[in-house]
Amino acid sequence: MKSSFFDWINRGLLVAFAVMFLAGPVVAQDAAQAPNKKPSVEDRLADLEAYVNNAARQSDAPSNIPGPGPGHNAWQMTSTALVLFMTLPGLALFYGGLVRSKNVLSVMAQCLGIAGLVTILWWICGYSLSFSSGNSIIGGFDFAFFKGVNGTGVGQGSNWISNNVWAIFQLTFAIITPALIVGAIAERMKFSAIMLFITIWMFAVYFPFAHMVWAGDGLMCGPLNAKNAAIKALDFAGGTVVHMTSGWSALILCLILGPRMGFGKQPMPPHSMVLCMVGTGMLWVGWYGFNAGSALAADGVAAQAFTTTTLAAATAGFVWGMVEWLLKGKPSILGFCSGIVAGLVVVTPACGFITTNGAMVIGIVAGIVPFLAVTWLKPLLGYDDALDTFGVHGVGGTLGALMTGILASKEANPVVGDLSNGLLFAQIKAIILTLLWSIIATAVIAFIVKATIGLRPSEETETIGLDLAEHGEEGYHP
Repeated sequence: MKSSFFDWINRGLLVAFAVMFLAGPVVAQDAAQAPNKKPSVEDRLADLEAYVNNAARQSDAPSNIPGPGPGHNAWQMTSTALVLFMTLPGLALFYGGLVRSKNVLSVMAQCLGIAGLVTILWWICGYSLSFSSGNSIIGGFDFAFFKGVNGTGVGQGSNWISNNVWAIFQLTFAIITPALIVGAIAERMKFSAIMLFITIWMFAVYFPFAHMVWAGDGLMCGPLNAKNAAIKALDFAGGTVVHMTSGWSALILCLILGPRMGFGKQPMPPHSMVLCMVGTGMLWVGWYGFNAGSALAADGVAAQAFTTTTLAAATAGFVWGMVEWLLKGKPSILGFCSGIVAGLVVVTPACGFITTNGAMVIGIVAGIVPFLAVTWLKPLLGYDDALDTFGVHGVGGTLGALMTGILASKEANPVVGDLSNGLLFAQIKAIILTLLWSIIATAVIAFIVKATIGLRPSEETETIGLDLAEHGEEGYHP
C-alpha cells in the first residue's frame, strides 16, 4: 500500500514537472505578449481623456472602448432628431402658415416628399459622394448603400460618434436644404417638377458643396484640410452649404418660373400667422441641433454654439420687429418670426467660431439687412419670392459667411488659429464660388425640367389651388 502510494506521488510529481516544463515557454510567451494585447493603465487613461476632450485616441494599443462614446453619441442622436424636427413639422408649419389656405397642404406635401426622396438618394450614394474620400470637389462611392455605416464604427464624422449616427445627422441637413427652396416657388410649381428638380439639384449642387466644405479633402474645408484646401474657409453649420445654395437657387428658380397669377394685383396675405408662429418656435428649438450639434460632441464648442445661436436669434427677432415698428407703425408677428429665422440663418456659419459679443453684433445686423432685402429690394426688383427664401436665406446666408470672416475668433474656438490670417478674403472667395455655382446649376436644371415635364400647373389648377388639384385634399373644411 505504502509503496503503491509513493509510486503514485512520484508519478504525479513527474507529470507536474512535465506540464510546468512544457507550459513554461507558453506562459512566458503570453506574459511577453500581454502588453500588446491589453492596453495599459496609461493607455486607458489617455482614452478616457480623449473621450472627455473629444480628441483622437492617443495610443496605438487596442482600446477597451473602440466604439462611440455614449455622451457624445447621445447628443448627436438628439441633435439629429432636432434637425429633422426643423423640417417636419417646423418648416412645414412655418411655410404652410404663410401661403393661402388653398395651398397649405401642397407645401406640407412638398416637405414630406423631399424628406423621402432625399433619404433614398442619400442611402444610394449621396452620403458617399458627400463624405467619402474623392477629389476636392466630390467624394467617391466607398459608402454607397451605406457600406460600412454602422453603429460600432467611428471616424467617418468624428472620433466618438457612430458612423450611422453621423450619416443620419448629415441626412437631416440634406433634407432641409432643398426644402427651403420651396418657399420661393410656393403656390405655383407642379409637384412632379419639384421632385425632378430636387433630384438633379442634389447631385449638381448639394452633394458637391457638402464635400467641398465639410469633407477632409474638400476644396473649401479650412479646418480639416488646412494644408491642401484651395479656399481655407470656415462654415460651422451650413452658411454656404445650406443657406446660400438654397437661397440663391430659390431666387433663380422663382425668376424662371415667373410670378403667381395675380401677383402685384391682388393681396396674397398669409392665411394663418398662428401656424407660422408655431413653426418659427419649432425651427428655433430645432436649430440647436443644427448649430450646437455641428460641434459633433457634447463639449464646450457645442455650448458656445448653443449660446451664440440663442443670442443672435433673439436679438435679430427683436431688432426686425423694432425696425418694422419704426418704419411701418406696428411690430407684426410676421416681422418677429422673420427676424428670428434671419438671426438663426446669419449666425449658422459662425456660431461655433465667435464670442457672445460677436453673436450680438450678428443679431443686430441680421435684424436689419434681411429686413431691407425683403421689404425694399424685393419690391424694387419685382420678383415673386413668395415666402422670402432669398431675402432671408440667400441674403442671410451670404451675410453670415461674410460676418464669419470678420468675427471668427481663436478665443472662441482654437480651430480658428492660423486660419484667421486672410480669413475674410477666403470667405469672400467661398461666397463667390457658391453664388455662381448655385445660380448656373439652378438655371440649367430649371430649363431641363421646363423642357421635359414643365414647371407650372395649368392656370385652372393654380386658381383652384394645389391642395385639391394635385393632392386631392383640402387643409380646411367649412
